[in-house]
Amino acid sequence: MHPNPIQNVAQIGIPVRNIERATDFYKEKLGLTLLFNTDTMAFFDCEGVRLMLSLPENERFAHPSSVIYFKVEDLTAKYEELLSNDVNFVGEPHVVAKISHTETWMVFFKDTEDNTHAFMSEVTF
Repeated sequence: MHPNPIQNVAQIGIPVRNIERATDFYKEKLGLTLLFNTDTMAFFDCEGVRLMLSLPENERFAHPSSVIYFKVEDLTAKYEELLSNDVNFVGEPHVVAKISHTETWMVFFKDTEDNTHAFMSEVTF
């Protein structure tokens, strides 16, 4: 056993090129709660995980982020809602895994800063 175990994921950093444009996307399009922001950063709450949008400190950090998978209850409804709100999707909702009586559905999208993320839903039948 580790004497000081990792507790959870507290924050995920997302590099952006334009902080105002990205803040608007995460707040207005995705509907996340803006906690606070500065000239170079914006912090959002995603059900207890903080998302930090930030302008890169230097070119070494100026690259797309890891894929964040946002869990939603009704993937098709979220897809249709954001499609009509001009969110740039990469493909359509599709099944990525079927285990026992559960299907995992996903659809990928791009934010305004060219980061790829996804919505996912688990459907039991």
